[in-house]
Amino acid sequence: MQTTMLKAKLHRATVTHSELDYEGSCAIDAKILDFAGINEYEQIQIYNINNGERFTTYAIRAEENSKVFSINGAAARRACPGDLIIICAFASFDEQELAEYRPTLVYFDEQNNISHSSHQIAVQSA
Repeated sequence: MQTTMLKAKLHRATVTHSELDYEGSCAIDAKILDFAGINEYEQIQIYNINNGERFTTYAIRAEENSKVFSINGAAARRACPGDLIIICAFASFDEQELAEYRPTLVYFDEQNNISHSSHQIAVQSA
């Protein structure tokens, strides 16, 4: 049996561009994609913290060290520069793979610098 699990999460990145007249996709700094283990053309889900929009597209590589998060094509109507977003990639694992499974979680500051990363979500105490 295969179980679909979170593979990678880019948490609280800031949208830098919104390009309506573009073929489509989400351009992300190549260094960030590599760090998170997200492949070019891999399906991603984007959750807009500012307006609650949730949509699916695919990742493309932006220039390395550019800190770009560009929402392109029709999805550009769902996010504007300055919006905070969460980007998630998922993968399917079998039971044997789940024993070693750990997602890659990447967190950003206001300038899209990686502030830290983890392999588990920190539990907030009440």
